[in-house]
Amino acid sequence: MILEETYTLSNGVKIPKLGLGTWFISDDQVATAVCEAVKLGYRHIDTAQAYENERGVGEGIRSCGVPREELFVTTKLAAEIKTYEEAVEAIDGSLKKLGLDYIDLMLIHSPQPWADFRGGDYAKGNQEAWRALEDAYKAGKLRAIGISNFKEEDVENILSSCTVAPMVNQLLVHIGNTPVDLMEYCRQKDILVEAYSPVAHGEILKNAEIAKMAEKYHVTVPQLCIRYDLQLDTVPLPKTANPVHMSENSKVDFVISDEDMETLKQMKPLKDYGEFSGFPVFSGK
Repeated sequence: MILEETYTLSNGVKIPKLGLGTWFISDDQVATAVCEAVKLGYRHIDTAQAYENERGVGEGIRSCGVPREELFVTTKLAAEIKTYEEAVEAIDGSLKKLGLDYIDLMLIHSPQPWADFRGGDYAKGNQEAWRALEDAYKAGKLRAIGISNFKEEDVENILSSCTVAPMVNQLLVHIGNTPVDLMEYCRQKDILVEAYSPVAHGEILKNAEIAKMAEKYHVTVPQLCIRYDLQLDTVPLPKTANPVHMSENSKVDFVISDEDMETLKQMKPLKDYGEFSGFPVFSGK
């Protein structure tokens, strides 16, 4: 069962292969979602300072009835934080909001602030934020550290000055958006890729070609999408507060053929992300 399977990060820490994303799940509802997910067998919960639901996620982690050490919690340093001092404060802020003694994985959410996504030069600021993550890692506050939305040049900037290399890069990876070269680069650097928005915010459900292939495997479109990301050796993080969807998303113990994987890899990008098109990560800027 996929919920029991793990990858091993470059520092030896084990990370569950499938996680629950919590973007857009409100702080007052997310504790229930976390508890429901844990009940179904999920052990990996992904949040971020930007989601404004760390308090609720922490409540769910503490009240779900499973020992803390059996759970894997990820959060992310806000994209706007690009100084050492601010990052130190924000890391401690996340620990406090979550109400946890340690965080399993913390990422820099983006190499640029969202208001200037893929814009200006924040190389120095990223090195400063990374130094704060390294210090928290060395102090035992964080079990693993990484990055998110980082392209090759952004990763190289971190590698040029770090004492601890990133263990994870969380990227937008789904059918129609497979950054093959960047993923291969990460693999060569021993950086595990996590795949956020594996179902492309639901827009992929409208694609007839993908629906036809899902039918061929007797699975739902989301199950095909999640399996696709797993076969790319990534960690899919489907987001849902619905226990029925959580359960379906975890039933992915089938195999997509090499030929069909190739077809899916070559698929053209979706035209847009519907109501999410305005969000910088998805704007195509």
